[in-house]
Amino acid sequence: MQLCLLLCLLLLSPRAATLHRHHSREVRKRVKELPAAATVASSSRDFTFNLYRALASAAPGQNIFFSPLSISTSLAMLSLGARSSTKTQILEGLGLGHREDLEEQLHRGFQRLLQELNQPREGFQLSLGTALFTHPVVHIQDAFLSAAKTLYLADIFPTNFVDSAGAQKQINDYVAKQTKGKIVDLIKDLDSTEIMVMVNYIFFKAKWETSFSHKSTREQDFHVTPETVVRVPMMNGEDQYYYLLDRNLSCRVVGVPYQGNATALFILPSEGKMQQVENGLSEKTLRKWFKMLIKRELELYLPKFSIEGSYQLEKVLPTLGISEVFTSLADLSGISNYSNIQVSEMVHKAMVEVDESGTKAAAASGAVFTFRSARLSSQRIVFNRPFLILIIENGKNLIFLGKVTHP
Repeated sequence: MQLCLLLCLLLLSPRAATLHRHHSREVRKRVKELPAAATVASSSRDFTFNLYRALASAAPGQNIFFSPLSISTSLAMLSLGARSSTKTQILEGLGLGHREDLEEQLHRGFQRLLQELNQPREGFQLSLGTALFTHPVVHIQDAFLSAAKTLYLADIFPTNFVDSAGAQKQINDYVAKQTKGKIVDLIKDLDSTEIMVMVNYIFFKAKWETSFSHKSTREQDFHVTPETVVRVPMMNGEDQYYYLLDRNLSCRVVGVPYQGNATALFILPSEGKMQQVENGLSEKTLRKWFKMLIKRELELYLPKFSIEGSYQLEKVLPTLGISEVFTSLADLSGISNYSNIQVSEMVHKAMVEVDESGTKAAAASGAVFTFRSARLSSQRIVFNRPFLILIIENGKNLIFLGKVTHP
């Protein structure tokens, strides 16, 4: 089973309160659409990898796991209420200039994407959404609320932040319900001077098209560093997987499909080449990988793992040029006519679990044609050192990205 949970939280506060708390072919056919999925996909792709590098740089040697889709959704929605240079920083950080036509495309792209992703589907669960908890005595601009509902499908809840304990319970109960009880007590130190909380969540649960046999799982060594070795339960499967060898970046890429039109890409850098691979991550690289993937017989060894990430993005996003919204210079007059509000905190939490579960899909969604004469012998690939994971839905929507350093 693959279980991914994500929460992105923004707290808006009056600046006077100074609340910066430091607290095969079907795959290749699908991904030909990759750069043209919508403005949202192409514009935020390099933001995704730049953010990954910033997170990895801030926590060397640590596991990394986050949802670029959730974070970019939150920032794009926040830009609806930002003005002047605050808006420009957000849009440029997401890969757009300050052009009104591109901005409109961005919001419409998110609207289409959210509508598409929230459609019921067979094979896996994927739900995502946004909620605004607003203080009744603080006037939130009608245009912002209308756009949030229409473009970002946001739920709006009046919340009495003066009763900070009650507001905290209201928000935490909502989050627990939306994430099937997997994330509880998200907010621990809500302040009575908060005026709005924006929560963005993603819940993803899927089964492999072909499960790994529990009987084949064995304890094996995992080399966290050349000097540090830990024992981990290593799954083993011999089947046809998507595969490529990228000699330029010195890594191997294995695509393991889920039921329901989603794929996990596992990237194994050669010894000592993790940083080279990380530096080479880009939209162009991802597009090239998908074009080159072929289906071949692999003997795949992949550790069971459960990792999580928790990030204070108000400390990370300034390195990507998005800083003003977190300072007294913030112009969020499109959200409220209060002139002294800013984002005091932007919290992002995500977790993933990977194990053997999954069954063969009852019916294939398409045929894969290969040349019989080009049949390749089975190759053994063992993920027994730090590797990267990308989870992509419908061949175009990168919903999760991470690095497994210590399973």
